[in-house]
Amino acid sequence: MRDLDDQELAYFLATGIGDIVKGTRAGGLLRGRSLARVATEVAQSWTDEVLSVHRPDDGVLSEDASDDLSRLDKQRVWIIDVIDGTKEFSTGRADWSVHVALVVDGVPGVAAVGLPDSTRVFRSDQVTYVDGPLAGTMVVSRNNPPEVAERVARATGMAVKPMGSAGAKMLSVLLGDADAYVHAGGQNEWDQAAPVAVALAAGLHASRLDGGEKVFNQEDTYAPDILICRPELAEEIIAAARG
Repeated sequence: MRDLDDQELAYFLATGIGDIVKGTRAGGLLRGRSLARVATEVAQSWTDEVLSVHRPDDGVLSEDASDDLSRLDKQRVWIIDVIDGTKEFSTGRADWSVHVALVVDGVPGVAAVGLPDSTRVFRSDQVTYVDGPLAGTMVVSRNNPPEVAERVARATGMAVKPMGSAGAKMLSVLLGDADAYVHAGGQNEWDQAAPVAVALAAGLHASRLDGGEKVFNQEDTYAPDILICRPELAEEIIAAARG
């Protein structure tokens, strides 16, 4: 068993989680909630074992594992969501994602975001955003679209497009299919850590809606809002969000 650096480990975790989760669809034997439950349990168990072997001294925060608050005393903490967009996954949509981030002193510097149904994993050490013409589109939550999005849309002239997981929305900005991802009304750290790390590494703007820096590994994992966008649009969107 070879030693892996942090970025390699994040990449292989995201890849392996995606393969495991997709494998639970085999033969269409499970569907809906039972499919999502089994996929989550199996992928989380595998992830826990991998981290216990390769990074036994690091902290872990995951949506689908009990929260060990000893992580608060750790400099290094892995923040993971094995299925971001459970509803999308369980209903056969493709806009779900896998999030793996390593946070050091609250800053997510290493991460991988996988889109398993597209067989793609975006890693923070090998990513840049598509710097082409603006798309004129802002992506928002399909299930909980924020009211502030309409205000931002009016101020900027962008069309609003609903989409599934946070990772999928971030990647739509990275790939140039949208110019911004705006969310308010609540998420958790595992929804945001990996997308923020990949976005920042790619050269995109990523912050709170008021422009404040995102800080992770907090005792309260609630993460109330997020903005990921083309850097040239950040100031205008933040001003519109403030009203």
